[in-house]
Amino acid sequence: MSYLAPSEFVTKMVDSGESKVFMSTRDTLIRAFMAGAILALAAVFAITIAVQTNNFLLGAILFPVGFCMLYLMGFDLLTGVFVLAPLALLDKRPGVTVNGVLRNWGLVFVGNFAGALTVAFLMAYVFTYGFNTEAGAVGTKVAGIGESRTVGYATYGVDGWLTIFIRGMLCNWMVSLGVVGAMISTTVGGKVIAMWMPIFLFFYMGFEHSVVNMFLFPFALIMGGNFSFVDYMLWNEIPTALGNLVGGLAFTGLTLYSTHIRTAAKRTV
Repeated sequence: MSYLAPSEFVTKMVDSGESKVFMSTRDTLIRAFMAGAILALAAVFAITIAVQTNNFLLGAILFPVGFCMLYLMGFDLLTGVFVLAPLALLDKRPGVTVNGVLRNWGLVFVGNFAGALTVAFLMAYVFTYGFNTEAGAVGTKVAGIGESRTVGYATYGVDGWLTIFIRGMLCNWMVSLGVVGAMISTTVGGKVIAMWMPIFLFFYMGFEHSVVNMFLFPFALIMGGNFSFVDYMLWNEIPTALGNLVGGLAFTGLTLYSTHIRTAAKRTV
């Protein structure tokens, strides 16, 4: 595959962050909506495979198809803009402000949530034939995930909350590498391979992704999951999103930027 050197693709990361900060409200919301919807469908796809084959590894291997599709289409996930937009601020790009970065994050959050929630309602309707039957094995599995990953964490109090936060950090360390993967090659095949590897790893390891969870937990609530919306926000979405922000920015964005753009002076013999 045609490979870009780190100094080249990290510059592309900063350029991308700048373009997202200045993107119109309409385009930001549309791209975020589609990203949330596609990732939600990919989650249903992966869980369906895992349930039907009783092989979670196979579901994890195939889950990245959704991530690859949405990034090839130029759509935006919250986990991606958490990493890219601040780099434009750090690089002191003209006109990029803290308020501009926060505006971008807020719009992408809203768009992602709307897209994931739309798919949650559509899939709930499909699984239950218009809410006339039980959801079946897949619906039951998702509802169980929603309960275990909210009130299940709450059982451990502060340690449970920190566990979600750390899982969110580890998740976006990998997911943000997938975002970067879309920039390190100039061919579709190269982009897909580079994106696929870290996304497969995050999903199989059960790390917490804020946008995937925007589908899983509302869907579980629609299916009658034994937890509340407040449980979902307090014991999953909020610590997950914060962990995604810290992990992606600290482990991927800042490390790549500091060593490939703000390179330290070479040692003298």
